[in-house]
Amino acid sequence: MNPVAGQMLELRDIHVAPPPGWWPPAPGWWVVAVLLLAVLIPSLLWLRRRYLARRFRRQVMLELENITNRYKEKSMDGFVAETGVWLRRVALYRYPQEQVASLTGSAWLEFLDATGGAGEFRNGVGQVLETGPYRSQVPNVAVDSLLALVRSWGQKNLEARP
Repeated sequence: MNPVAGQMLELRDIHVAPPPGWWPPAPGWWVVAVLLLAVLIPSLLWLRRRYLARRFRRQVMLELENITNRYKEKSMDGFVAETGVWLRRVALYRYPQEQVASLTGSAWLEFLDATGGAGEFRNGVGQVLETGPYRSQVPNVAVDSLLALVRSWGQKNLEARP
């Protein structure tokens, strides 16, 4: 008998390769990451812009409520004037300055009607905005109706901002 054949060969056992590391990722994961960023970044920017626009609208409408509360507690002497100023500021925010800044009197009321007033500024309770701010005595006005009209116009025009 062969002496070598009788002896056991000292062979090592089969070793399994170590599991692959987590870095660097496979090329497919890089593609997934790039696609995810391509969707996530514009979405976050859109959400941020939407949040800021809504916050701005809330602040503007809160300013109208503050004007209302300030004059309901006291007299209505400056309510029509401050409401007119608020309308002008919203119009200047929403429309080009060249279109809005020079409007006065009936042209201003026509503009308000054309941009969401539905005829209520020129032919309804909004007429008081034409001469009311310049009178020494407060004109007799339905404050709640005027406030509802102004609030409605403001909401329409603040929502429509590009």
